[in-house]
Amino acid sequence: MSDIVYPRTIQVAGSSLTLRRIADNDKEKILEFARALPEEDLLFLSFDITRENVVESWIKWVKSGLWDTILAEVDGKIVGHGTLLRTEQIWTRHLGEIILLVLPSFRGRGIGSLLANEIFANAKSSGLMKIVARMAAEQKSAIAVFEKMGFRIEALLGDYVIDLKDHTHDLVAMSYDIRGFNETF
Repeated sequence: MSDIVYPRTIQVAGSSLTLRRIADNDKEKILEFARALPEEDLLFLSFDITRENVVESWIKWVKSGLWDTILAEVDGKIVGHGTLLRTEQIWTRHLGEIILLVLPSFRGRGIGSLLANEIFANAKSSGLMKIVARMAAEQKSAIAVFEKMGFRIEALLGDYVIDLKDHTHDLVAMSYDIRGFNETF
């Protein structure tokens, strides 16, 4: 990982924000965070993070070293996370997938960009070459956020994902060449 020190506290839009890595005892805090997200945020996640067993698996993947999660907290409450997913597949070992989620009441304050910067720095120091982001095509605001960060749309896959209500959606795959990353947004 990078030489960034965690935990650390910074001022963001008038709030004292603590950035730290996920810990073994974070299950209940993560569940509280996930259950506070609007349904439309949860519809398109690859994993149902409102379920205890999924959060337990998430923490195990982080402990294994394949995933890396940075939590953003205000007053001890999780308000966002940035997660970098890696796989053990040989032919995609140079890739990491980024997931960013911020509670609606904390959006528009730069927390998502801050978390992305943390993930990018950690990804670059771990030898990854490219970061990918995947989302449903109708998530226009999320696509715009990633485009603002420098991601490019690489593919549109028809009816590729299915939401929690069993409706299929087109998937947008975006990427960012992390080798050129050396500044914040």
